[in-house]
Amino acid sequence: MKKTKTKRTAKTKRMASASEEEFTEIFEKKVVDTILKNRLFTKKDRVLVACSGGKDSTALLYILKKRGYNVQAITVDAKIGNYTQKNLENLKRFCEENNVKLHEISFRKEFGSSLCHIRQILQSRGAKLRSCTICGVLRRYLLNKAAKRLRADYVATGHNLDDEAQAVMMNLLRNNLITGARVGPKTGTSTRRPHFVQRVKPLSMCSEKDVENYSKIREFPVNYMPCPCRHDAYRNKIRKMLDRIEKDMPRVKQNIIISFSKELAALRKRYSDGVQEYCIECGEPSRSDKCGTCTILSLLKPSEAKAQA
Repeated sequence: MKKTKTKRTAKTKRMASASEEEFTEIFEKKVVDTILKNRLFTKKDRVLVACSGGKDSTALLYILKKRGYNVQAITVDAKIGNYTQKNLENLKRFCEENNVKLHEISFRKEFGSSLCHIRQILQSRGAKLRSCTICGVLRRYLLNKAAKRLRADYVATGHNLDDEAQAVMMNLLRNNLITGARVGPKTGTSTRRPHFVQRVKPLSMCSEKDVENYSKIREFPVNYMPCPCRHDAYRNKIRKMLDRIEKDMPRVKQNIIISFSKELAALRKRYSDGVQEYCIECGEPSRSDKCGTCTILSLLKPSEAKAQA
């Protein structure tokens, strides 16, 4: 344990004092090491990178393309005004410049409304769901459907170390170990589920600060402002809490991930059995008879909303 801690601390210090060229090399190597160590995918696999147009997913897409992985990009536009419009423009520009095929999906085309409009309808019908919850459920649904259609072997997301530490703490504080068992570089339980394209997180050991630094050094065309809809998210409270703690206790987020990862195998084994495999309405993966997306969509229909009320 001491050797591992010393080695990790030395690497962190090396990144902090490195030149820009050295930093980018160390950062890219950390991403590749995460892929290899966790056996996320190989260069023969078809990897679909879920892109928002932000720093994390853009950095991930760039590194995978640069390192010779078989990648394409996919983006889900929730239609959040100028915010997602600008992100989409940036992403299109990046993909064109780097010769990456981009697949576009729109909330408005798939569901008939933007995220903000969907939330307004749900609120008017008594469903107290936050924007991030709605967006996350619908986005994952669309990504999985598209990944199957495009015959992707994996969907890679830009979740960084800060995101993972926040997810661990959110699930612990909610006593939600079933969801907690799905945290990690390779999501899901120990058993690979049918109808589900495996999601992987190659940036899961890279801090948000390092990702942003890498993105700025590479001069990616990205917007560094947070999503305007996340102001009411529970994750925000956890983010601020961990940021405050880390000022006094450096590497606390990294320690959370390392500690939790030691229990992950046991958690996944515990929650891998007796899980509903798919939604009886749409056929997509679900832990219950009806998936989150079908539940949300049913609430958007006036007749069903009245019946449930």
